[in-house]
Amino acid sequence: MAPLVVEIAIEPKTKADRERLSHALTRLALEDPNFRVTTDHESGQTVVEGTGEHHLESLIERIEREFNVDAKVGALRVAYRESLAKAVEVDHTHKKQSGGSGEFGRIKVQVGPGERGSGVQFMDEIRGDNIPRQYIAAVEKGMRETAETGSLIGFPIIDFEVHLIDVAYHDIDSSALAFEITGRGAMREAAQMAGIKLLEPIMKVEVVTADEYLGDVIGVLNGRRGQIQRTDSRGNAQVVVASAPMAQLFGLERQLRSLTGGSAVVEIVWDTYAPIEPNGIDPDDTFPAAAALRA
Repeated sequence: MAPLVVEIAIEPKTKADRERLSHALTRLALEDPNFRVTTDHESGQTVVEGTGEHHLESLIERIEREFNVDAKVGALRVAYRESLAKAVEVDHTHKKQSGGSGEFGRIKVQVGPGERGSGVQFMDEIRGDNIPRQYIAAVEKGMRETAETGSLIGFPIIDFEVHLIDVAYHDIDSSALAFEITGRGAMREAAQMAGIKLLEPIMKVEVVTADEYLGDVIGVLNGRRGQIQRTDSRGNAQVVVASAPMAQLFGLERQLRSLTGGSAVVEIVWDTYAPIEPNGIDPDDTFPAAAALRA
């Protein structure tokens, strides 16, 4: 599955549209593994994510045309990611008593950043078989789910390692649910202790254009924080390959096609994630990422 690098908020205008929208989103999510539907925890809005500007625009057009949904659609936004800044060790206890049996779980974990693209690696380093295995699985579930909601501004925390090095449980008060809650709390604590770096998607851009437009195309890419990697000849055409932040690429294809009389062929695909600095966010960006980095 390709990384999801853009997102857009969508909401129905009427109750009837709400039912149709729900049906449409369910259908599209089943058909397209590169399409995800989430709920913004702060606003309660439905947010859909995709692999690029054209991908999401096509899906929104299908929702409105194919499924007859009259919807309010927000502006396209970059789907940032979060990363742990350093490795930390967390000793976290969840304990709750409310009459009768309570809840208890205690874990010690080492959590730190992994290699870019490595995903979430959970390593059980508990020796012996005296710990119920369902408790270990519950810890992993709680930590993974909490990482999905992020820590800084609500984007998923990616590419980190968890080493589970100690567990303590109670014969009566411990349960899988108690250890899932313990895992959630440990992940939140680890993110706070480690600190969070905001990551932006960097895209590979390939533009095929006539020789006469080569200089203009390079100028446009440079103006969008693009880094030109190479230029090649392909028959009678010129090929420009560059990398650029997704935040700078909205509307690029339309601009280049207009510039070249409709002849430019533009391909934009995900390349990597890279840490973003406060001056890397567009001041006009109204998404929380801008405010978080400028704070």
